[in-house]
Amino acid sequence: MNYTDILYEVSEEIATITINRPDRLNCFRGRTIEELIHAFKAAWADRRVACVILTAAGEKAFCVGGDQKEMREKGTYGTSENGLWEIDDLHSVIRNIPKPVIAAVNGYAIGGGHVIHVICDITIAAEHAKFGQAGPRVGSFDAGWGTAYLARTVGEKRAREIWFFCRQYSAQQALDWGLANAVVPSADLIPTARAWAREAAALSPTALRFLKHSFNADSAHIFGQVKMAADGLAAFVKSDEAREGNQAFVEKRQPDFSPFR
Repeated sequence: MNYTDILYEVSEEIATITINRPDRLNCFRGRTIEELIHAFKAAWADRRVACVILTAAGEKAFCVGGDQKEMREKGTYGTSENGLWEIDDLHSVIRNIPKPVIAAVNGYAIGGGHVIHVICDITIAAEHAKFGQAGPRVGSFDAGWGTAYLARTVGEKRAREIWFFCRQYSAQQALDWGLANAVVPSADLIPTARAWAREAAALSPTALRFLKHSFNADSAHIFGQVKMAADGLAAFVKSDEAREGNQAFVEKRQPDFSPFR
């Protein structure tokens, strides 16, 4: 596959996948998701690869979720070449690849981008990184991994706070809450992620594979909820309520959801 939205490289037993849409705050569209899935599967199959780092171009954003401008212009985030919207498949491949996945968060991890970093095995954040959800503000939601697995990570009360108020949290707050494993200066982000990846690469790959499967088994039942939530969201985004959230975001104003209450 010829990548247009991401970069992919392998060195020192580490595959580095970089979302490469800095002009759009590294938000994703259908093509981006398709390329990410392809790259994760390439890393999965590559016997040279022991660990994967997921990061993004620039220093402003890791990922801010779906491309709202594309949604406004086309009524969709776009699909893959096979005609499907494959965000659930991306979440699954990050969880299922039998190698540790480290999110190197280089800026805003908001909305769908926040869900992606939560699903990764490890999160290392730059000091200036910001974390949070935005779905209810833009007429969207993630009632699957983005809620149920988040609650397992930070606890019910904090997960509900993150979703019900759409606040943004500092890297230090993310560390305190267990959303991140380490916080480092921006210049040290990738070197630190690579250092952690090299530590994992020195360990037994079979042991790591079984450990990852074991961790995943405890939350695997959420997958059914994920599919139900995805179908619900697909129906919801076509509503006037969702369109108001999206339009307000594009127009940089507060949405008016009062008619839908």
